[in-house]
Amino acid sequence: MEPTSHHLLRVSFSVVLLFSLQGITSYGAIIGSIVDLSSRVGKEEKVAMEMAIEDFQNRMNQSLVLQVKDSQGKPIHAAVAATRLIHSQHVQAILGPSTWEEASLVSEIGSHSHTPILSFADSPPWATTQWPYLIQASPPIQHAQMKAVASIIQSSGWRRVVVIYEDIGSSVNGVIPHLHDSLDEVGSEISVLVGLPPIDSSSSSSSLYDELENLKRGQCRVIVVHVSLPLALRLFQQAKKMGMMEKEYVWITTDTTTSLVHAINSSYIASMQGVLGVKSYFLETEPDFHDFYQRFKRIFGSENPEEPNHEPGIFALQAYDATRAVALAMDEYIKNEDLLDKILSSNFHGLGGKVHFSTERKLPPAKTFQIINVIGKSYKEIGFWSDGLGFSNSIDPGRESYNDSMENLGQVFWPGEARDNPKGWTLPTKTNRFKVAVPNGTLFNLYLQVGYDKVTNSNTYSGFAIDIFKETIAQLPYDFPYEFHVFEGTYNEMIDQVHLKNFDVAIGSIAITAARCKLVDFSQPHTDTSLVMIVPVQSQFSDKAWMFLKPFTNAMWLLTAFISVYNGFVVWMIERDHCSGLRGSVLNQIGALLWLAFSTLFSRQGDNLHSNLSRMATVVWLFVTIVIMQSYTANLASMLTVPRLEPTVADIETLKYTNAMVGCTKKSFVANYLTEVLHFNHDHLKNYSAPDEIAQALRKREIAAAFIEAPWAKLFLARYCKSFIAAGPTYKVGGYGFAFQKGSLMISDVNEALLSVTESGKLLKLETDVTATQTCVDVELANNVSLSPSSFCVLFILSGGTSTIALMVYMIHRKKKFQDSLNEHKTIWVLMFGVLKYWLLRKNRFSRKVSDMESPKSGSPPIELKSWPSV
Repeated sequence: MEPTSHHLLRVSFSVVLLFSLQGITSYGAIIGSIVDLSSRVGKEEKVAMEMAIEDFQNRMNQSLVLQVKDSQGKPIHAAVAATRLIHSQHVQAILGPSTWEEASLVSEIGSHSHTPILSFADSPPWATTQWPYLIQASPPIQHAQMKAVASIIQSSGWRRVVVIYEDIGSSVNGVIPHLHDSLDEVGSEISVLVGLPPIDSSSSSSSLYDELENLKRGQCRVIVVHVSLPLALRLFQQAKKMGMMEKEYVWITTDTTTSLVHAINSSYIASMQGVLGVKSYFLETEPDFHDFYQRFKRIFGSENPEEPNHEPGIFALQAYDATRAVALAMDEYIKNEDLLDKILSSNFHGLGGKVHFSTERKLPPAKTFQIINVIGKSYKEIGFWSDGLGFSNSIDPGRESYNDSMENLGQVFWPGEARDNPKGWTLPTKTNRFKVAVPNGTLFNLYLQVGYDKVTNSNTYSGFAIDIFKETIAQLPYDFPYEFHVFEGTYNEMIDQVHLKNFDVAIGSIAITAARCKLVDFSQPHTDTSLVMIVPVQSQFSDKAWMFLKPFTNAMWLLTAFISVYNGFVVWMIERDHCSGLRGSVLNQIGALLWLAFSTLFSRQGDNLHSNLSRMATVVWLFVTIVIMQSYTANLASMLTVPRLEPTVADIETLKYTNAMVGCTKKSFVANYLTEVLHFNHDHLKNYSAPDEIAQALRKREIAAAFIEAPWAKLFLARYCKSFIAAGPTYKVGGYGFAFQKGSLMISDVNEALLSVTESGKLLKLETDVTATQTCVDVELANNVSLSPSSFCVLFILSGGTSTIALMVYMIHRKKKFQDSLNEHKTIWVLMFGVLKYWLLRKNRFSRKVSDMESPKSGSPPIELKSWPSV
């Protein structure tokens, strides 16, 4: 309880004692009521209570008296009224008041006198425990109402809001914590809290003007208002005069104002155009409500003709239901002396909803609210919000369709007659530019460099980080006034300054880490998101026993061997008829074939060949072998002169196993990453601030490897292109991004602009330009590779084709010669057979002739040689 409340409580106790001594007698069954008759709420409550008493008497035919006291909205007056009602008029129960500041004092008095107090104020959870006779006769709405406000903010994508509240205990200790928690759940936050004093205090219009002027100079344009109706009317009139009811502004009012919007006259409504409000919902379709509605308008209008509208609101309905609950309980109280229990056992459907008290002596919390929009001379109901369900156009069973977004609700008319959702924030003026922090000094000046211009007597800023920031800002659909400020210190210190709101933005090689994200909001990364290990290089072929095979690929060696054997086979096939050394046993012939195949590569065999075909195949193959041997010699010499390079360290496990020293850059997160994530010993780390220092340390073997962020690693390897190499896997980290204040309203726009820069190719061009400016300080290496068959395919085809042609010609010639040989042998045998036959015939004739000479026979014909046997 506030100190002021304690003072008022002491005063009320004195008043209690005073009136308790008077001993005024009771008038019978009396219900007391404490309302603020200077407010619209109090006026509605008084009429509703009197109607409830009248209805009870007509239905139950029993006399019941209602004693109404005016608190004038002051807690001390409420305490005095409670004392008089209890000790002077001996009321059995008290209805009201409607504010927690009044209800807390009245509850203290009622608990001491064992008088039930039915309060219409939303009490804290501990209240009914401290005051056992306190009953909350209105549904708790603050928690659900703040969730409804947060859902509206989430639906429109607003990240920050300004909250204007009435500086009283119920707001500070009740509503504001609920709103803070609800906004936190949807990813938004309260950027500014503005507490306004109650309207009956010593506050002046000038102080209200000053508060609104401060808000106008700020960026946030989403304003949640939780104040009483009189203060809200003054607030909106002043805001309209100051031009704060125009486009890009968002005003959201809570139930304390919105549930009385029906009672606002046209002059005040004109200053609230476009306001969006959360309003308590009650069912208006029941027959009992229509009867109450008509009677209330008539009675209220006759008693309060000065009011512009005579319709009842939620406060009238709650007052009617609470009075009915007390009246019904008092009807049984005559027979049973326990009035508090009878009130708590109430169970009926009232005009404002279900009347059934929980064990905490409270009604069921409100779950549904109306979303209204102030337009013209009144307001429009655009939809509903239900706790746990979301937004809907209707709450009628079977017709409702819930959604997390307000897009499906009715059209909202925002201030300035805007139909599209406002951004909810604006940029500062040119006289109040964004302060952009730029670190002084990075690993590579090409990435970011801060200089000094003696002519203009000002700092100059250049480099990739500056260029990408300017390109991104140029893509924004609005002006973004900013100015660079040099920051001396570490990157973590710079992030702290952004977190403390000393800078609006920080740029440079700022790595996105989890720890930093707790302090600031980062844009999406604009560089490679990895950590690279840089190590010295060594010859890939040093001390390798099989280096002589490296000039040719395996396929090249196999093809060369195949062609050699094939050519040797062709020469052997052709020359074997002319050389006895090529004949003999199978092993002898195989050895001769292989000799012919490979001796051609190293010696000249033309003088020993007898056939022109074998000479032709050998000449072509000799030409091919000369080319192959010269290529082999040249490539091997190149490899020996400038050997291939490979990393000296393959992975980090080798570094950790050997306890090797490793290096990293100063002012970066890398040291923490190496120790906390990669588990390096902190004593084995060395920090460097320049690329030359890292290169020298690697060459002198002071460190075995250096860990550098990818953007700097690209520049480092471009400068030392042949001395060092990236080794092992890369380690994913956050990359570099722009750091904004936590909850910055520009993050989404900057990310969209950065995507445009990336997709347009400008980011790639900037990276390429920066890398291209790095001149390699190492000796350029020849691009040596092992030679493959594709390098000699034409020669192999020529040699193989020539040998194949020679072999085919030889085979054709040999076949013809073989056929001629067969024909020649046949002729010789025929001739020999003829000669033999002729010889035999002559021999036979000669024998006959001798015989005839010796003993001739008569009649024997002479022997004649007609011809030679045919060949």
